[in-house]
Amino acid sequence: MRLLNKVAIITGGASGIGKETARLFAQNGAKLVIADYNEETGQTALEELRALGTEAEFVKADVSNRDDVQNLVNTAMEKFGRIDVLVNNAGITRDGWLVKMDPAQWDQVISINLTGVFTCTQLVAGIMMQQGEGVILNAASVVGLYGNVGQTNYAAAKAGVIGMTKSWAKELGPKGIRVNAVAPGFIVTGMTDKMPEKVLGLMEEKTPLRRLGQPEDIAKAYLFLASEDASFVNGAVLSVDGGLTL
Repeated sequence: MRLLNKVAIITGGASGIGKETARLFAQNGAKLVIADYNEETGQTALEELRALGTEAEFVKADVSNRDDVQNLVNTAMEKFGRIDVLVNNAGITRDGWLVKMDPAQWDQVISINLTGVFTCTQLVAGIMMQQGEGVILNAASVVGLYGNVGQTNYAAAKAGVIGMTKSWAKELGPKGIRVNAVAPGFIVTGMTDKMPEKVLGLMEEKTPLRRLGQPEDIAKAYLFLASEDASFVNGAVLSVDGGLTL
């Protein structure tokens, strides 16, 4: 029980990596507030968590909307009285070539993948500072480290998340708050469902482990970083990519 009685907020917690992270946290004793913009999948995920015997709440939220995020934080505090872990997992893709990218595609990805992370962390950090402890985990990407064709907006957002992670580690570390990021490689989720099989096959071939990642691979990284096993890890960007970027 590595997170026994710890209270965790997980954004984008109704599917993919977020849902698997919520399940793994629950199995390790955490109390959960999952947030997602999709109410139907959110309620289903909530039922599954409660079936495990977990104390959990679901909040419909768009992390690009500050009022939604404030409601999310308020719900966690009203229900549990504290916030020990924040997993900034929510994210979208709106891929396109630079010269053809609609400004709306840029704005949507930046507002959710970058500004959403800022807003969630800003509203939770003050609570963690009062507690004198806390863990903030951000979803980065190998794309944020090395770039990718057709993902100007996504790469920019994830590079920004990495920069914020390192800045917050320095700002919040003295307050007892650890801030780290996980940089997944190609993980089999709803996002990859949109990618051509040929591209996925190429990524699999390029990965030294000769497979694509699974949501549980990332969830296990989050569990480690959220736990006391990582008590001296701060400001790190952990690549979980099977060696793709070597």
